[in-house]
Amino acid sequence: MAHALGPREKTLSEAGVQREGLISPLDPRVRIVMAVIFGIVTVSLWSTPALCAALAVSLSLLAMSRLPWRKTLKRMAMMDGFIIFMLVLLPFSTPGDPMFSVWGIPASWQGLWKAIEIALTANAVILSLMVLVGTMEPVTLGHALHRLRCPDKLVHLLMFTIRYIEVLREEYLRLRGAMKVRGFRPTTNWHTYRSFGYLVGMMLVRAIERSERILGAMKCRGFSGRMLLLQDYKLRHKDSVFAVGLGALCLVLLIWDFA
Repeated sequence: MAHALGPREKTLSEAGVQREGLISPLDPRVRIVMAVIFGIVTVSLWSTPALCAALAVSLSLLAMSRLPWRKTLKRMAMMDGFIIFMLVLLPFSTPGDPMFSVWGIPASWQGLWKAIEIALTANAVILSLMVLVGTMEPVTLGHALHRLRCPDKLVHLLMFTIRYIEVLREEYLRLRGAMKVRGFRPTTNWHTYRSFGYLVGMMLVRAIERSERILGAMKCRGFSGRMLLLQDYKLRHKDSVFAVGLGALCLVLLIWDFA
């Protein structure tokens, strides 16, 4: 039987909402669309102040989501590790006013500013994607993409990848365990390369066999190639407010950049 919440229950409920943040309750479709729009706008910016403002917007979204700052920024720093070599080498490969030279190779100020712009752009886009899209459950992401009229085959591929990636990992671990039991120790010789080739081939063969079994089981259960969803999304007032607010910030960034 339904009953009114007491003061203590209301306090606990409000605390749970505060821990959840302001991003998670939003419509997943709105979050995906606004993440795409913000990413396109950020990539199109050229001036350093506008890029700094875009990064500030991403940090504001992070604060609204109430995600742990240290863990989130650590994950973003892992992404920076992939582009740090490009950022270091860019001043030496871009012509312009020399800043200093290493072994006779000059580093230009123009290359340094270009590296800074790339770093700001990448961090702003990645952080916004981590907050708006990365916090979704994978199944929720698939459902939202289906509601946004994405191709069914792509959505099915995403959903099956999410479901069976761990299954394939367990299959790989079983095969590696079997190789170790038989005394296999990887070294730098042709036997090792051939053994890993057999391992990859066996993984592909077992994956194909498993996919055929799964397809047969789905057909027996009436699967016709169309995804049936029980969850229906509806736009609410706070979704519209968030979309309009972030859209206005994107417009301000574009005006500031072109001004």
